Parts: sequence; structure tokens; C-alpha cells
Amino acid sequence: MRIDLHTHSTASDGTDSPAELVRNAAAAGLDVVALTDHDTTRGHAEAVAALPEGLTLVTGAELSCRLDGIGLHMLAYLFDSEEPALLAERELVRDDRVPRARAMVDKLRDLGVPVTWEQVARIAGDGSVGRPHVAEALVELGVVPDVSGAFTPEWLADGGRAHVGKHELDPVEAIRLVKAAGGVTVFAHPLAVKRGRVLPEAAIARLAEAGLDGIEVDHMDHDEATRARLRGLAKELGLLTTGSSDYHGSRKTCRLGEYTTDPEIYGEITRRAAGAFPVPGAGGPVTA
Repeated sequence: MRIDLHTHSTASDGTDSPAELVRNAAAAGLDVVALTDHDTTRGHAEAVAALPEGLTLVTGAELSCRLDGIGLHMLAYLFDSEEPALLAERELVRDDRVPRARAMVDKLRDLGVPVTWEQVARIAGDGSVGRPHVAEALVELGVVPDVSGAFTPEWLADGGRAHVGKHELDPVEAIRLVKAAGGVTVFAHPLAVKRGRVLPEAAIARLAEAGLDGIEVDHMDHDEATRARLRGLAKELGLLTTGSSDYHGSRKTCRLGEYTTDPEIYGEITRRAAGAFPVPGAGGPVTA
């Protein structure tokens, strides 16, 4: 089985609609794909309706968190999307996105960049507006060569000249909320140093003590040495290890299925989940 547990659609900051994403996942030879848009489950219904035969969908989200001043992302799988406490937190993050993006536009204009809110809103479309949409505006204006080039201290990285903070969960609270909603938590790209500051291993151990289920190891922002380090840490802390593409369509260079999760790990994730079940496409395989 080929299993990719981290992808994004136009419901947040990807360029494929949820329907296009699942069709492209099937075309890429995947057996299982997780839709994990930022702080939203809005794309799930469309993805389920378009799910091709032979492909299984894992519903999820990527939650925005912050610990000790460091931003991080928590992948949440197979939780009850209507559980009130977790839903309320996701809505707080969502409602903060537009004011935050407008404030980043204002900062960029103060820095002499002729970006407009209308440009960013056009790029975001129906998705939850975020930094990647502002970054793409900078690409359109020729300020940076690509989206990654905008995530630097000069521009939009944490603490950067045009960065603006937003409502973010404490990751320990995120773990608690997801578990209360029957879900499973995996710390996304935990040592992606090119994105900015990362948590020290002692903090990851604290998250493991709080009930974290796993860490994302095989990811485009982790080199081989980092992956080996994370595998050792996961073994020490008793955490599951996953691999995934973090696919965003044409917004990033990663391909669907570029990195994958071991079927045994996937089976353990589904066994731990109680809030929702993987959805097989019509005539698709029975999941673990």
C-alpha cells in the first residue's frame, strides 16, 4: 500500500480542489490519502463525494499551534469534526486569518511592496487565507522567486519584517482536544529548520507525555541525518513515525506520494481513532 498522510486543497492553501486532489492521488498510485487542510475540515465532503474507486480517504486537519514562542503544526486524524470544543478552537483560528493577512499586506506596503488586499484575496479564492497566499502575491510581483523565498526573516517567516501573529493553540491543549474528539495526533515536520525555529527534543518529549501519538519523519524539509535523528527520538519516546508529501498542488514542488507511511503505522493510527473512520472509495479496499 502507498499511503500519504499530509495534503492540502483549496479549502486552505493548496491549488487542487478537494475533488481534484483525490483524483490526482488515485492517478499518482496512492491507496490512502489524508486531507489535512489548515485548521479546517471544509474540504472533506467534496473529497468524499469525488473519491475514486480503490482510494481510501483519511479525514484530518493541520492545527496551528505555538509553544514557548515557537510556531508548530499538529496533524490531527479521524476526529469528530463536530465535537464542540475542538470546532470552537478551529473557528477562532479561521476568524483570525483575514485580519492577520490584511495586517501583513499593510506591513508589506509600509516596506515599499505594492501588494494589495484584493490581490491576496484573489489568490486565496474560497480557501482560508494565510501566509502562502501572501507569499504567492510576492512571487507575482517579482519580489521573491518562489513561495519558499517569501518565508525568510526579510519577509514572512516567524519574526520576519512583515510577519503578523495569529490565534494558535497550545500543542498540549491541541492534543487533549483532538483526543477528546476521538482523533490521533502527529507532530508535522518537527525539525524543519529551514522554516524557522523548531522545538528542542525536550519539548517533544513533553508532548509525548501529554499523549502525542507520532511525529512526521519522512518529509521534504528533513534531510537524511534529521530523519535518522527523529527515528531514534521516536523509538525512545514510543511514538509512531509517518511519512508524507505535504502536497500543496502547484504551490510547492513536492509530489503526491513523494514520501509515504508504512502500512503498519497507518493501521495503528486507524486502530487508535474513535472519532471517524477512513472512507473507502466505491469498491475500494477495506481499510485497517
